[in-house]
Amino acid sequence: MFATLSSDVRQYLLITTNYWAFTLTDGALRMLVVLHFHALGYSPLDIALLFIFYEIFGVVTNLLGGWLGARLGLNRTMNIGLVLQVVALAMLAVPAVWLTVPWVMAAQALSGIAKDLNKMSAKSAIKLLVPADAQGKLYQWVALLTGSKNTLKGVGFFLGGVLLTLFGFTQSVLIMAVGLLFIWIVSVFTLKKALGKTAGKPKFRELFSKSRAVNILSAARLFLFAARDVWFVVAIPVFLGEVLGWDHWTVGSFMACWVIGYGVIQSLAPYVTGKRSGVVPDGKTAVAWLFPLLMIPAIMAILLSTSMGLSLTSEWFQIGLIGGLMLFGAFFAVNSSLHSYLIVSYAKVNGVSLDVGFYYMANAMGRLLGTLLSGALYQLYGLEACLWISSFFLFVAWLISFKLPQTI
Repeated sequence: MFATLSSDVRQYLLITTNYWAFTLTDGALRMLVVLHFHALGYSPLDIALLFIFYEIFGVVTNLLGGWLGARLGLNRTMNIGLVLQVVALAMLAVPAVWLTVPWVMAAQALSGIAKDLNKMSAKSAIKLLVPADAQGKLYQWVALLTGSKNTLKGVGFFLGGVLLTLFGFTQSVLIMAVGLLFIWIVSVFTLKKALGKTAGKPKFRELFSKSRAVNILSAARLFLFAARDVWFVVAIPVFLGEVLGWDHWTVGSFMACWVIGYGVIQSLAPYVTGKRSGVVPDGKTAVAWLFPLLMIPAIMAILLSTSMGLSLTSEWFQIGLIGGLMLFGAFFAVNSSLHSYLIVSYAKVNGVSLDVGFYYMANAMGRLLGTLLSGALYQLYGLEACLWISSFFLFVAWLISFKLPQTI
């Protein structure tokens, strides 16, 4: 059956399978590190610091990765990402006495490089597999790839917990390394050799996008993801555990369910935003969907400050808080999917990875900013401050989005 499909569809399925396999290990590794080092006595803030290099190297990788993709081809950058993740997993499969903070941070740095090479390559490749006049199909394929990635990252959280319970930390990372090594071998022999390679060799100075639309969208993306991670990475997990009294497994399960639901809605975004009626998103769509999103954390911050006369540990308060977080996740998923489609649409065909890499560099900078602020703001001022800053960042993204092209 696979052999009867068109070449472009086969390549799309191969890229998606590659991306899915990587994402499962990425989510599982994050949960393995969190649970294992928590058991060793690390505080939540200490654990968050283990991922700082993961985010920092994501910024650098997205900038350089797009340039490498244009020069070497997207098949090579994708496969380099896979093999680096295998190395990162192998680094963690060492005796426990070797697992010092610098060693784990170095492994996380490699994993961050691997993840962003893989993501940039997958998103860029779709642009080359869809005809220029098929924008509706492009939106649908990008939404499916992006949404499924986040769903599987949530599944990876569960997978990490299951593996840790059944096999322990060392055997778990070895199992994932062997599985991903098999995917890498298949990928090396099946992906098109010249996928995404430009006709000429782009200069290093071309790393920064010359497209006004890409630059504006990248700025909006930075603030969009900073607005999520300023409460998501540290503040909410610590708040749920320390203030509401949730146990570690309940917190982890909630975070996994949030990411899975977020991914499912991302996949459905084309139908939510009007694809059934033939509407293709543009700058006006991005502005319209950002406004309700920016209101949600502000309303949550107000409710948190007043508590509506309820105890923070009361059932009704917790239902309201979780409902607000889920509503945020739903609107954020649609906004993220819209952005993911717009960058692929705006990117030029010759050297698509340069534009996509620059855009995801801004995405990584937003995650880094949000991660740093999440720990600092929560420790100094609490969850309410994180939510207010989230709303402010979304307001900035909303204002920036008015400058996006009004038509595709």
